[in-house]
Formats: sequence, structure tokens, C-alpha cells
Amino acid sequence: MERFTKLTTTAIPLPIENIDTDQIIPARFLKATDKKGFGDNVFRDWRYDSDGNLNMDFPLNAPQYKEAQILVAGDNFGCGSSREHAAWAIAGYGLKVVISSFFADIFKGNALNNGLLPIQVSPDFLKQLLTSVQENPATKITVDLENQVVEYAGVYTEQGRSTKSEFEIDPYKKVCLINGYDDIDFLVSKKDTIEAFEKERMVF
Repeated sequence: MERFTKLTTTAIPLPIENIDTDQIIPARFLKATDKKGFGDNVFRDWRYDSDGNLNMDFPLNAPQYKEAQILVAGDNFGCGSSREHAAWAIAGYGLKVVISSFFADIFKGNALNNGLLPIQVSPDFLKQLLTSVQENPATKITVDLENQVVEYAGVYTEQGRSTKSEFEIDPYKKVCLINGYDDIDFLVSKKDTIEAFEKERMVF
């Protein structure tokens, strides 16, 4: 996985609640076991019409969000089935962060295992952030993983409301993301410590 420490980029607003994994990646695309190509079909039934043409009203297709690497979504993101392919599809599309006020636990775990950072914020902060991104697509969001802070500059800056929020993350997953480790990489990084531990307890 790529290392993740700090990211500053624009965002795609998707103010829809209860987005499930079948909407993220429809079941008909789950035959493959390789991660390649899933990004092409993320939100397939929303991004394309029945004739296979791009739906330009859908935010991911809007040119003003073309360079964004963050998805700001409604509450309860990633609910439904446990398919890991949903995380593959979002990461494969080029998104590195999803911000919501709540994530399904299984999706959150799958995301973290695939280098995709799910950031849970308060409903009020999410509402402010969505408003800022929708009113100004050039809104920059900074995600600082080491300090566990997400911050943006937007319409609320001048109104004295907080444009910064702390977020929680499992300490182990934080270490993995910062170092670009999967579970095997993490164990390999502890090889010397493991070998020393075994030698101390070796019985002759």
C-alpha cells in the first residue's frame, strides 16, 4: 500500500445517506478476484444511465470534482453486504479518504485494510463540510493522519464556526497506513523483535 501521512486536496460531495455496498459496486461486477478494474465501475448504476452514457448530474462525473481525492458522503456509509470489493472500487477510482458521520463497521475495516481512510466526524461538521464543498468545489481539505485532524477552509471560516475536527482511528491501522503496511508487512517489520522474544524463551 502507499504511505499516508498528510493529504490536501479537493473533495466530491455525495450528500446521500445509507449508501450501501451494492450501490458502491453492484453485485454483477464481483466475479473478479483481482482488484484491478473495480474503480471503473464504482457507483456504476449512478454514474451511467441505462444506455451506458455518463450521467453528468452525478457528482463523480462533474468536471469541477475531477481532481478530488476525498469523498464526502452522507450518514451510514458502506452499509449492506460485507463485500471488500466496495473498498477496492473506491480506492481503485483514485479516492484516498471518505468522510461521513457514520460508517458500517465491516466497510470501515475493509477500507483500512486497502489503504482507504474512513474519517468519522460529527453530523454538524459533516453538514458544514458538504455545504462548503457544494458551494465552492475548489474548497481544500487537509487530512493530517499523524495528528488525526481534518480541516478545511470554507464558507464557515468567517462565521467563527470550527472548520477543524479530530477523528479516531485504530492505533494499529494508523501505523499501517503511515508506513504503507498490510498485515504481513507489519509482521515482517517486527521480525527482529519477534526473533529476540523467541530467543529469550528458547528452552534447550
